[in-house]
Amino acid sequence: MGFSDIFKEDFALWQYLDFFIRILVACVCGAAIGFERSKRLKNAGLRTHIMVCCASALMMIVSKHGFTDIAHGADPARIAAQVVSGISFLGAGVIFKHGASIKGLTTAAGIWATAGIGLAIGAGMYGIGLFGMIVVVVIQFVMHKFKFGIESWTDNKLDFNVQEDGTFQKEFLARLESWNTQLEEIDIDNAGDSTDGQFHYTVVIKTPSDFPIDDIVQFFANDARIIRFSVIPNV
Repeated sequence: MGFSDIFKEDFALWQYLDFFIRILVACVCGAAIGFERSKRLKNAGLRTHIMVCCASALMMIVSKHGFTDIAHGADPARIAAQVVSGISFLGAGVIFKHGASIKGLTTAAGIWATAGIGLAIGAGMYGIGLFGMIVVVVIQFVMHKFKFGIESWTDNKLDFNVQEDGTFQKEFLARLESWNTQLEEIDIDNAGDSTDGQFHYTVVIKTPSDFPIDDIVQFFANDARIIRFSVIPNV
């Protein structure tokens, strides 16, 4: 079999070239979206979005043009339809629950949108696919820079040991309230001997994005009851 025999007789070489261009354009669109996710250190980054968009374009091409040799009346949309529902397993893989917060929803939605862009380009709708890519990238950049609502808040983890004197916990919770923070998760256990009064706190709080973390650090540093502490912002 010669190299030219690999190509189906139903398509001219220029049509194959068009298919190759569609796949490459889909890769570029996926890379543009994935680059933004990679810059934010997300698990689904550049390679994931390229693969999703490339594969979606490939499946759309097969769905539209891969059944010219079978009986008329076959449903060419069935493969593309499965991409829309099947991409959900990737989205589920980047969503996780941390305390009362859920992370990864934006990335999952981005993967779903990337699959749609790949399908559009695979169908030859370059304008729609490129416009969709621009919209997704702009939304992710702009909405990350100018946050509002719940997205304008961030989770911070406080991990510390304290010599409890019977009043610390009440004072600590009152301080959190005065800081206008929302308590997401709190775990308290004995840090040493059960009778020595030392307790280990693991606390997750939600604060406004512009909240001065130095205030929390200063609070721990100035309290003689605190034995050790660490503050981990943006968990």
